Amino acid sequence: MENNVVIQVNGVSKKFCRSLKRSMWYGFRDILRDTAGLRPRSDRLRRKEFWAVDDVSFELIKGETLGLIGPNGAGKTTILKMLNGIVLPDKGSLRIKGRVGALIQVGAGFHPQLTGGENIYINGAILGMGKREIDKKFDAIVEFADIGNFLDTPVKHYSSGMFVRLGFAVAVHCEPDVLLIDEVLAVGDEGFQNKCFNKIGELRKSGTTTILISHSMHKISTFAERAILLNNGHPRYFCDVSDGIREYSKLFVRQEDLGIKKISSGNDKITFFDVSINKKTFNPGDTFSISMKYKSSVNYSDADVDIAICSSNEPTLYFQATNKAYNRNINLQKGKHELKIKVEDIRINNAIAEMIIAIWSKNRGELLFWWRIPVEFKGVDYSTGKNFLNVLYEIG
Repeated sequence: MENNVVIQVNGVSKKFCRSLKRSMWYGFRDILRDTAGLRPRSDRLRRKEFWAVDDVSFELIKGETLGLIGPNGAGKTTILKMLNGIVLPDKGSLRIKGRVGALIQVGAGFHPQLTGGENIYINGAILGMGKREIDKKFDAIVEFADIGNFLDTPVKHYSSGMFVRLGFAVAVHCEPDVLLIDEVLAVGDEGFQNKCFNKIGELRKSGTTTILISHSMHKISTFAERAILLNNGHPRYFCDVSDGIREYSKLFVRQEDLGIKKISSGNDKITFFDVSINKKTFNPGDTFSISMKYKSSVNYSDADVDIAICSSNEPTLYFQATNKAYNRNINLQKGKHELKIKVEDIRINNAIAEMIIAIWSKNRGELLFWWRIPVEFKGVDYSTGKNFLNVLYEIG
């Protein structure tokens, strides 16, 4: 294992049994074989068994971030559990240098009858921190977790979001050399998720090696340098994260949806025409504008104008906003006019996506316009925070 390599995984496989009774029987037989000094039968499948992870290999150096992607049940969490020592591989080997901080399962490592403060000490000890180190970092952990008056409450009364806040706070303050993050962050609110990913960015700059599991391709493209796509336990490796995201997206494409574009350009009272966007390929930090001319025989006051950017082939929403979110009243007046929308400082990394514009009459009573166009985002910017800093609306 080279000096700069922090995680080394060689041909790791893990199998499980679909039948609980058979699993217990196999376990009993394996214990007997081990007691008798016989070689375990871990390299082949027995009845009702399957490979949850099949022959995975990779290396990560200090400060590198790997994205583990794939559908539910693909084997992603099993890999993290093996790296964290929760389960052992049936084949292959793995090595990790340094202290590991992990957030794999909501509530893992917490005693339900003890308070949040008491569990900070227990969880910190599990992660390798001594009492003096925890004492020194206790206030910072509590401040980051932001659990308020619930610090002295037994954690059995915590919500899943509070579990995650406390668990993540302890994990990152142990100053880990390796950070393992599962999709559990998704149960936190948006503000806390941003706070967590800002912290992940800080840890990466300080040299922490990270493995991130997420169904949000925006987060994967923002933080990961490489990706492994798992499907039914089988890995595919991508040095270019955007290539991995495209292949992941293909897993969710239905043949009947290919090529379908639903477009509404008006009704018998209003018609939109000459719709254009000033660019279709973007780099992080770019600004773009959309313009559309319309002709109306009536006044549409207090209209709703939606703009969204989502992944082309899977349900990842990168950004969504309405004029109401920006306290901007839109009145589509009778006659011939032009509506312009400007989005400043776009922050999406390496993605094939679709831009969607929808316009509704007052109180969303009628859909007046729906427009979709494919766009592409290139390059990487590891800045965190809001995807868009400002959206401007103008009617001429």
